[in-house]
Amino acid sequence: MKKVEQFFHIENLADPENLEIQHNIILALRAHNLMFKDQDYVVKDDEVLIVDEFTGRIMPGRRYSDGLHQAIEAKEHVKVKRESKTLATITFQNFFNKFDKKAGMTGTALTEEKEFRDIYGMDVVEIPTNKPVARIDLQDAVYATKKEKFKAVVDAVKEAHEKGQPVLVGTITIETSELLSGMLKREGIPHTVLNAKFHEKEAEIVALAGQHGAVTIATNMAGRGTDIKLDDEAKAAGGLKIIGTERHESRRIDNQLRGRAGRQGDPGESQFFISLEDDLMRLFGSERLMGVFNALGVPEGEQIQHKMLTSAIEKAQEKIEANNFGIRKIFSSMTRWTMTERDYLQRAYEGA
Repeated sequence: MKKVEQFFHIENLADPENLEIQHNIILALRAHNLMFKDQDYVVKDDEVLIVDEFTGRIMPGRRYSDGLHQAIEAKEHVKVKRESKTLATITFQNFFNKFDKKAGMTGTALTEEKEFRDIYGMDVVEIPTNKPVARIDLQDAVYATKKEKFKAVVDAVKEAHEKGQPVLVGTITIETSELLSGMLKREGIPHTVLNAKFHEKEAEIVALAGQHGAVTIATNMAGRGTDIKLDDEAKAAGGLKIIGTERHESRRIDNQLRGRAGRQGDPGESQFFISLEDDLMRLFGSERLMGVFNALGVPEGEQIQHKMLTSAIEKAQEKIEANNFGIRKIFSSMTRWTMTERDYLQRAYEGA
């Protein structure tokens, strides 16, 4: 506080006339400590571009509001553009509910069944697959540290690559995809990287991802809406191997990544590699799980696979999903109330 007052030559930062300085300081702190390059945004062509955390894609034309985007631009030493102003907002939930008829198809609706029913009044019906799913979903491999986890991921990729099995490594952030890329380069394993920085090459990379011996590292971009075709040699080698480097807070995103393998009856397998240092694990129960590690006497670098661990991880995801759903539900209700109040006042005004 004293440093700020000395820097700006003011007596008291809390005075009403200094509210703008307070606001800008908070924005600067958020930009430097809460917003991360190659995770929340990328810098390309002297411009800060927002990355969608669920799709892994760049959102062109979208900018953070209230001066946050300008604070990030200043942090990254790019041209600071004018602040954008939001003139009107509506939640997706209220927007979709304006339509009398709603329907849709997705492979990952079951985990969101409660939200479909409570928000939209819609039932979710599961349709059986055209052919039986031949994919093998292995138990999560849990490690104590990120360093051990990433080493295990590289070892798994190397093993699959040596027998010609195509591998898709899914990461949550661009930073992790580039970290793993560096580790694979040091091991001499040829691979391609698909993230928001190389989105223009997406079709080309996805087209080759199912080839015999191909190794692809991708963010959530390749986790949805992509159909990876396997050649005959790849099928003979066991099909596409999915390696998840971290559990997402939404089970739906994890299921989408798994769903890249074993399509239309093709062989395949999937496994998530997790460490107790991952964000999701630190939020829920990593200390208790560390106690399990210590009790079992697991040596450094060795994985532990147990249904209890997978169950604990999925329960953590369920808690976060329930919390996020509650926030969306409250916000949606508040928006609906505001819109109803506004319509009532408008009719009263017109009647007068």
